[in-house]
Amino acid sequence: MEDKAKKNQINIELKEEVAQGTYSNLAIITHSSSEFVLDFVRVMPGIPKAEVKSRVILTPEHAKRLLHALTDNIEKYEKMHGPIKNIEPAGGSVIPMNFGGPAGQA
Repeated sequence: MEDKAKKNQINIELKEEVAQGTYSNLAIITHSSSEFVLDFVRVMPGIPKAEVKSRVILTPEHAKRLLHALTDNIEKYEKMHGPIKNIEPAGGSVIPMNFGGPAGQA
């Protein structure tokens, strides 16, 4: 039984430059019949251009697994820390260009 478990294990390497992560405050999700594309973007206040910092391409099956894993982790997080506030307005999602801070003056 133990040998079978060892055969099913995957040795995952996390390189130092990847371990630091990439900050993103916007995700754009598109899909085709065969894949989901997740673009992670960093939008900064006062800068009219934002660039994609990372792109992840998933099969539909893996996208659904990711959805379930995120749902499970959010539920666990909220049990420990309380509800995450929903910042999406009733009319749909809007990119918060002022990031909730004071408006700049010229």
